[in-house]
Amino acid sequence: MLRPRIIPCLLVHKNGLVKTVNFKNPKYVGDPINAVRIFNEKEVDELMVLDIDATSNHNEPDYKMIGHLASECRMPLCYGGGIKTSEQAERIFSLGVEKVALSSIAIEKPQLISEIANIVGNQSVVIVIDVKKHAFTGKYEIRTHNGLMSTGLNPFEFAEKMEKLGAGEIVINSIDNDGVMKGYDLSLVERMKKLVNVPLTVLGGAGSLEDIGELIKLHGTLGAAAGSLFVFKGKFKAVLINYPTRDERDRLVKDNLLANIM
Repeated sequence: MLRPRIIPCLLVHKNGLVKTVNFKNPKYVGDPINAVRIFNEKEVDELMVLDIDATSNHNEPDYKMIGHLASECRMPLCYGGGIKTSEQAERIFSLGVEKVALSSIAIEKPQLISEIANIVGNQSVVIVIDVKKHAFTGKYEIRTHNGLMSTGLNPFEFAEKMEKLGAGEIVINSIDNDGVMKGYDLSLVERMKKLVNVPLTVLGGAGSLEDIGELIKLHGTLGAAAGSLFVFKGKFKAVLINYPTRDERDRLVKDNLLANIM
């Protein structure tokens, strides 16, 4: 059986490491290279880095920054932001990145998923779906460009389409829960997990290891990603790069996977 992955997600804005709340008001929390070095020491399962400026500002990926991150990173690295062509994706892979994450371009140019998958394999193509729940109808909708652009698209139908096109992983990211640190949107996860057959990673809302444990307990083997949890510490949110020890992760996974099976 595959083991659940616990994944720090780092947001890059103006070349700095930031954290948002509901995709708004990015707060500077440090240098991304320094964060990668600390996560190396903590032997994280995997690292996701998303440049939140690139797509919104219509910029190409910052290859210099990506190269620096990849050269420092000693764990599997997923990068997203500004990728619009298979040539750009190939260049990023050549820098040492294991996965590329696509978001709005997957809506604008869905054939790109198949193009990249045919070059490097499905396992290296990740689709990030940013989802917002309508306050009145309760329906989920995909948003793009840092949550500012409404698409009217159903995230569940879209995820199925992406899988058919060759995506090897789906990341479901709750805009409503982003940075709030009060737990994942478990109903969103439940609905998505029933539909997709590729690995699913969940992002948005984790405030404690217990939140990750609950996610694993209810939904088994998947990716549990978090931002604030791994860059803040304590109720006053002091900036401190942190991550559970190997023993803590083993206990967390073992206890909750057993509960899921039973």
